[in-house]
Amino acid sequence: MPVKKRHQSAYFVPALEKGLDILEALSLASVPQTLAELSRLCNRSRSEIFRMVDALEKREYIVRDPVSGGYGLTLKLYQLAHTHSPVDHLLKAAYFPMRDLANALRESCHLCILTNDHLLVIAESSSPNPVRLSVEIGHRAEPLTTASGRLLLGMLEPSSLAAMLERDRTFKSMSKAKRRTLKADLARIGEARYCLAPSAYRTGIDVSCIVGSAGIGVTAALGVPFVSGGPNHGKEKNLIPVIQKFAGRITRGMGLSADPLETS
Repeated sequence: MPVKKRHQSAYFVPALEKGLDILEALSLASVPQTLAELSRLCNRSRSEIFRMVDALEKREYIVRDPVSGGYGLTLKLYQLAHTHSPVDHLLKAAYFPMRDLANALRESCHLCILTNDHLLVIAESSSPNPVRLSVEIGHRAEPLTTASGRLLLGMLEPSSLAAMLERDRTFKSMSKAKRRTLKADLARIGEARYCLAPSAYRTGIDVSCIVGSAGIGVTAALGVPFVSGGPNHGKEKNLIPVIQKFAGRITRGMGLSADPLETS
């Protein structure tokens, strides 16, 4: 599948673009690609990409398969990406979008991840209103008791979800019928990529939208606990696209897309 062509900016760097096209094409390929196949995928001539392929091989970003003669990615990009913690990237990318979301909705918001079978709040931005809700950074909760936790569970691969539910005491206390209903709800939430639910801790509605990419296992939940009787009372569902917009800003700020690399 050819690599999607991007808008050419005023600072277009042909050689760099060529190298990135090759790396992205190989990331989408399930088997090593020959020079001719790469030429087709990148919509470039073999002579155009030959020297770049040679440079990428010498720098150990790609490796040539001795049997097929095709090229594939090494783990060097993975190594570079993991020089810094994904949480560090997430926090840096989230700071301004979360502040802007809190100001736009005049509601507090927080960012959560799953860790050690619990939901963990890693960032919070307060509403500018004098009366507001706040969730303390570092707070832990059982995932099934929160909108953010259910959303992140719904985004897990089936095997990971099954293993986590088997360790969850809330799930283990449920009847078989309630377990089936819950699994169906989690599947629906994962498909929708957001969760809207009454709060388990107070009177009011919580909305949570996904941040990051489930495809590479980097996900977080951007949650908004709406103040009951506040200015947004009754509008919570209509404000989901607004929260999703700011969640998208965080995702893009990490250099990710919500789904695997787009192709045409």
